[in-house]
Amino acid sequence: MQPEVLRELATRRMPFGKYQGVVMVDLPIAYLVWMQNKGWPAGDLGEKLALLLEIKHNGLGYLLTPLREPDSSGY
Repeated sequence: MQPEVLRELATRRMPFGKYQGVVMVDLPIAYLVWMQNKGWPAGDLGEKLALLLEIKHNGLGYLLTPLREPDSSGY
């Protein structure tokens, strides 16, 4: 896994949907599960969201905290 992928999960904002504008790491796990059941978006975004679900499902979300930018919370 590339470190820049983890940094992107901690800084990139969701480009569409109910949580548009929210930093991806702040997406609720229930939303990620819903997206998985619906079908991931095509391409890079879908791959990153699937990885984020895996990270959160395994209780490893705290590893992304140091990679966040100041004031990057989506809430």
